[in-house]
Amino acid sequence: MLSREDFIFTIGYDGPAAVVDRQAKRKYGKLSTLELAEKGLFRAAYSSAVYSDDKAELQLVAEAYNRLIDPATGSGADVTALDRLFGVLPVDVKRTVMI
Repeated sequence: MLSREDFIFTIGYDGPAAVVDRQAKRKYGKLSTLELAEKGLFRAAYSSAVYSDDKAELQLVAEAYNRLIDPATGSGADVTALDRLFGVLPVDVKRTVMI
């Protein structure tokens, strides 16, 4: 299984290997889900919430994203819509490739 940091910054797959953004992992890998969302790194924040399997974190990311999209009402995308938007799914991968 991938580490949290590798999962958060996976940008794709090359066969059985996850391709990880090395610079983003180094710079933002230790941030919490909330901190990632506050920095506007919504895909990384959503990936962190998916990795933690915490519904409260998923909702937190959805709310932060919606505040950015529609500051007046804070409404818009729900967690299901973010699944499609960010394309984040837990995948069992044994190795990583850093770029």
